[in-house]
Amino acid sequence: MEDPIQLKEEGNKYFQASDYEKALQSYTQAIKLNKDKTLQAVLYRNRAACFLKKEEYAKAASDASRAIDINASDIKALYRRSQALEKLGKLDQAFKDAQKCATLEPRNKNFQETLRRLGANIQEKLRIQFSTDSRVQKMFEILLDENSDKEKREKAANNLIVLGREEAGAERIFQNNGVNLLLQLIETKNPELILAAVRTLSGMCTGHKARATAILHYLGIDSICMWMSVDNEEISLAVCNLLQTITDCLLGQGKEEHHGKEEALVLDTKKDLRMITMRLLDMLVSKNVSGQGRDRALNLLNKNIPRKDLKDHDNSRSIFVIDNGLKKILKVVGQIPEMPDCLPLTENTQLTASVLLNKLYDDLRCDPERDNYRLICEEYIKSKIDPQDMDKTLHAVQIVSGVLQGPFDLGNKLLGMKGVMEMMVALCGSEREIDQLVAVEALIHASTKLSRATFIITNGVTLLKEIYKKTKNEKIKIRALVGLCKLGSAGGTDYGLRQFAEGSTEKLAKQCRKWLCNTSIDARTRKWAVEGLSYLTLDADVKDDFVEDEPALKAMFDLAKASDKTILYSVASALVNCTNSYDTKELVPELVQLAKFSKQHVPEEHPKDKKDFVVKRVKRLLKAGVVSALACMVKADSAILTDQSKELIARVFLALCEDPKDRGTIVAQGGGKALIPLAVEGTDVGKIKASHALAKIAAISNPDIAFPGERVYEVVRPLVSLLNTERDGLQNYEALLGLTNFSGRSDKLRLKIVKEKALPDIENYMFENHDQLRQAATECMCNLVVNKEVQERFVADGNDRLKLVVLLCGEDDEKVQVAAAGALAMLTAAQKKLCWKMTQVMCRP
Repeated sequence: MEDPIQLKEEGNKYFQASDYEKALQSYTQAIKLNKDKTLQAVLYRNRAACFLKKEEYAKAASDASRAIDINASDIKALYRRSQALEKLGKLDQAFKDAQKCATLEPRNKNFQETLRRLGANIQEKLRIQFSTDSRVQKMFEILLDENSDKEKREKAANNLIVLGREEAGAERIFQNNGVNLLLQLIETKNPELILAAVRTLSGMCTGHKARATAILHYLGIDSICMWMSVDNEEISLAVCNLLQTITDCLLGQGKEEHHGKEEALVLDTKKDLRMITMRLLDMLVSKNVSGQGRDRALNLLNKNIPRKDLKDHDNSRSIFVIDNGLKKILKVVGQIPEMPDCLPLTENTQLTASVLLNKLYDDLRCDPERDNYRLICEEYIKSKIDPQDMDKTLHAVQIVSGVLQGPFDLGNKLLGMKGVMEMMVALCGSEREIDQLVAVEALIHASTKLSRATFIITNGVTLLKEIYKKTKNEKIKIRALVGLCKLGSAGGTDYGLRQFAEGSTEKLAKQCRKWLCNTSIDARTRKWAVEGLSYLTLDADVKDDFVEDEPALKAMFDLAKASDKTILYSVASALVNCTNSYDTKELVPELVQLAKFSKQHVPEEHPKDKKDFVVKRVKRLLKAGVVSALACMVKADSAILTDQSKELIARVFLALCEDPKDRGTIVAQGGGKALIPLAVEGTDVGKIKASHALAKIAAISNPDIAFPGERVYEVVRPLVSLLNTERDGLQNYEALLGLTNFSGRSDKLRLKIVKEKALPDIENYMFENHDQLRQAATECMCNLVVNKEVQERFVADGNDRLKLVVLLCGEDDEKVQVAAAGALAMLTAAQKKLCWKMTQVMCRP
């Protein structure tokens, strides 16, 4: 068993070496083992010092308090608590602790200076508080006075929003009957005043659970949902953001502040969350809700109901929605826009509902839960099947079609229900165009890889060909063609597994491109042409022809920038195919020989899938303006932009960034900005691809131009994530080049790199066997040593960092020598102690 005193000494050494994480572990272990009260106080105050260094101020204050509980005149603990409380904004409490320190040691100048500073800050805070109160009153007077000057009102509205975002301002508005006055602004029916009021409320709720709960109860969830239902995009979105902010607080997410007494309040958040969820589900099926409002409700459910992390075992929110609202979601999915009794929808509503169905299904943990989900769906579909009522039956097929776009396995099971396939065949042969339209779309969604639906593969082509020949309606013709494209692309990129005769796919693609460019056809129908191309572009001849057709590319990009987001996945898929940025299995020659010998099929590469053809296609896409289309796609604030779609976009960006000469164009068209969210959210593969694309840009671009303002700091984490042994050498190398470029720009950037814990990884790469990695890491360290915190790590006792840099000066590689010598020169110039230390580590012959 380890000795607490020994652990304390170990912790002290780590602390002096600036390794606060290990120091923390040593002190924590000692606290668990120790029985002596005096030592316990020392351990708590030492751990508080670690938390201060790590900027975890609430924990620092808590540990210092524990030390003070044991010894009320522990001056170090009092001072540390004072520092932590000051950082937490609790100035009056920090002042009291500093006062006690000054009483215990009256001659200590540091304590006297702290008292002076805190006193001045408290006075300033009170002054602001009193002036804020009068400002708040003045703003409301201007806003609620109908005779006020328009410019004055706008200025007051903007000031109010800014004030609501500040903690002190938000509290003053709240205390001065502000919520009631904001409600009055909403009731004026003036869009600008409503927006200002809603945005102010959002600011007031951010990171403050008690205030958010009070505002939710005061406004009432019914009123909030009613405002979100209005047919005004800006207001609907602002109210949606307000409800998201309140939900984040109730779920304990977002930037949670520490508010003293508020922590002690027991808030019944589960009840409030269920109430919000029920109202959102009610919105889905209400005729009084606009299409925008329905989309907002679906997006909020998509964002907040399924678990963010599957390691968290609590999926009760999803179970609650399935039990209370699955039929409501299915009703949305089953709507047919061409029917007179259809709910108000946007072009995105139904796909967003399918995404929600998929997320809920993926969130289930066991077979009984999945069976319950399936039974609810089956029961609902059965209630819609009526041979006497074709319209009702049409809804049943539309629901199956919607589920196939969500949880596909479940959709496949629903296809097997008695009567479903028969209905689809009957609808295909119907004289009514609406029946054919719905049936063809269902066939398209049901047609997938060879092994899935044998009935569709055997009968689908015949059915679709018949409809294609028979119909005069362009809308149905395009959809039938897409079904044929999808069935025809089942062989994937395998040149030897073509479904159709030579040249057929090119003919289909030519027809799709023709429809895509025809602006007299409605956008919803032209979208299907892109869908067809997303399958056909698996064929190299098709993709080569497509990128040569600039009007078709531009037509696709224009559709991608439009408000209809259901096209995102198809556009991204087509671009992944054109840039060959999909994963390919490397063929082992020995296995190929073995497969041929045993007469097994061997995948073949199309001659036009070779590298020089791919490079030409990338250049063509860049010339046609692919970057601005991708940047627009990334901005889609919708659940339709799924993690899979983000991954596809990231793959395309990485392919576009391959040639250093193109990176300037990509940055100029907004590619750098668009890549940041892709590197932070999405699938693991997507995040790595986006981070690698960022590294390629960061390695050779001026960071001030590529990532202006604060944006550059957001790029550091994705670059650091590539410094990992699981990533390949090129990713490591380009990430190091990017960090070298950044660390040469400013000390703030160097500090950010240190805070992201990149130093140990950079040091590891300084001793890699690979020459280029070693050189890149040493050059990066040469830039980083200008930072004071990095210098302190070299100065700290008990480490060999300086010795390792001295050793690198003796390397054969001239560039490594120069970088290491540069690092030494800067270190010894900045820290005189290192000059002496250098004499101790110099290798003697």
